[in-house]
Amino acid sequence: MKGLKAFTLQMTIGANIATIVMMLFVGYADYLNPTAFPMLSNAGLSYPIFLIFNFCFLIFWLVFKRRKAFIPILGFVICYYPTRIYMPLNINRSVPPNAIKVLSYNVWMFSGWDETGKNNPTLQFIAEQNADIVCLQEAEGWGIYKAKADSVMNGLYQYADTSRRKDGGDVLAIYSKYPIIKKERIVYPSKTNHSAAFYLKINGDTVIVINNHFESIGLSPEDKTNFKEMVKGDMNAKCVEKESKKLIDKLAEASKRRAPQVDAVAQYIYEHKGMSMILCGDFNDGPLSYTRRIMAKNLTDCYVESGNGIGISYHHGGFYVRIDNIMCSNDWVPYGCKVDNRVKSSDHYPIYCWLKKRVKP
Repeated sequence: MKGLKAFTLQMTIGANIATIVMMLFVGYADYLNPTAFPMLSNAGLSYPIFLIFNFCFLIFWLVFKRRKAFIPILGFVICYYPTRIYMPLNINRSVPPNAIKVLSYNVWMFSGWDETGKNNPTLQFIAEQNADIVCLQEAEGWGIYKAKADSVMNGLYQYADTSRRKDGGDVLAIYSKYPIIKKERIVYPSKTNHSAAFYLKINGDTVIVINNHFESIGLSPEDKTNFKEMVKGDMNAKCVEKESKKLIDKLAEASKRRAPQVDAVAQYIYEHKGMSMILCGDFNDGPLSYTRRIMAKNLTDCYVESGNGIGISYHHGGFYVRIDNIMCSNDWVPYGCKVDNRVKSSDHYPIYCWLKKRVKP
């Protein structure tokens, strides 16, 4: 009996250590370039699974063998960096006077109009937020609603501009309380997506606001339905294997296409280093990804620095992950970054935060 207990103990310790090793690998998978490692670079999406496993081990050890609780605790310490990126915890600070509010929102072509065609929850939300700068992705309305959406937004903001590809695809829009003095498209390979830099004059300073919509996974409605069934357990083993492989292949292919886009924007940021900068957008990639890490290399991730919790921003088709972001150069201090899940008319939730200029020494 003692031999069985000792064997079980050793196996449990081994399983806990293996979990920590996997936490380390998937937590730092964002250092893998998707062009070379397209499948492995998506490993960060599984980080919460191993995080939960390690927490379960902590509870197990506290109940049955307290002296072994140091193992999962050590795991949390070693994996502090990816855990903070995935699920930051910050002390809430009051927003100082004269801070500007920035809102980023993939509006899904302003979907959600009511039956009368007069009310739209997305537009109502934007109006209520009264942000100083609004960056929108998928900002092209459809049919008769395009003119209505344009009318509402142009009534809210004195300054507005859009960026669109000549061959169609996504429309990026910016609305501002500050003058927009010029714009530049950041060129990279894509059939539908793009990024654009808008130059704003804010209290006498020139600030570059970069709006992004990077390559999506490209899942069809059928793919999303199948994934939902797979998560719920409503699919047989053979179909689960088939759909899992299909999903992994699509994730890998999208990551491979997205990497050069991210590198192009990172190069633009580097070339304008020293200028005041705000970056927003739909990254179509998780918090522990090459995309987020490269974008945050020379910028401050506002959600990590001032937000709290997982901050799920995409909530459609069985996928729940933070893929929308706001970042800024180090001459800004972020406050109260939040993903607001009250408005559900788009497949994304909006993200916003306040930015305050640092006092120059």
